[in-house]
Parts: sequence; C-alpha cells; structure tokens
Amino acid sequence: QVQLAESGGGLVQPGASVRLSCIASAHSSDLYTMGWFRQAPGKEREFVAAINRNGGATTYGDSVKGRFTISRDNAKNTVYLGMNSLGPEDTAVYSCAARLIPSSSSLYYRPSEYQLWGQGTQVTVSS
Repeated sequence: QVQLAESGGGLVQPGASVRLSCIASAHSSDLYTMGWFRQAPGKEREFVAAINRNGGATTYGDSVKGRFTISRDNAKNTVYLGMNSLGPEDTAVYSCAARLIPSSSSLYYRPSEYQLWGQGTQVTVSS
C-alpha cells in the first residue's frame, strides 16, 4: 500500500520561510489530487492547498493565499508546500493527503475527499 511521509517541519521564527515535503512510497503520478491540511491544537483540520495530478491546477485556502505555494515533482514522487511570511497563526501539524480517485481537478477542500494520509509534521512559529 502506498504511504505518504512528510518532512521539513520544526521551530521557526515569525517571518521565516519553510518548505515541507511529502514523499510517496510509490509513483506519485498514480496519486491524483494531492493536498495539504493543517490542524492546530483545539481546532478543526483546515484546508491549506491542493494540486492536481499534472501540477497544472492549484487551489489555496484563504488564510494562506499569496504566502504558500504547492507544487509536485512526480519524477521524485514528492509534493511540496512552500511557506513564506510565517506567523504564530500558522503553527499546526501539517499533513499531506492524496486522492486515489481519478480526477483532473484541484478543487477538493474537505478531508473526507482524500483517501490517503501521511502522519503529519509539526510546524511551530515562535520567537
């Protein structure tokens, strides 16, 4: 079974930039839309970004639009989340997810629309 593994989290200062990676144990081109979600303590899981299979379509949550960038490299079986201008409100566990159902769209915002999940990586923004 395909597995997803996130990396790149840690403690960063406000205003810093970080890039998260999500590596799939199989060909990521076999995974359709890929997404990033985050969950802060005491809060519901929040949609961050999604990208379709060929990387030609992306979607972002309102709170990260203009600061975060999602991309994928199917040759490396990896999806990335570039995060700029980080603030304390971005502190959360970030998880990547994959849709296993064929689709060319990136318009999937709900966790229930994704069938495969990684374990998550903690990002803490604090001075």
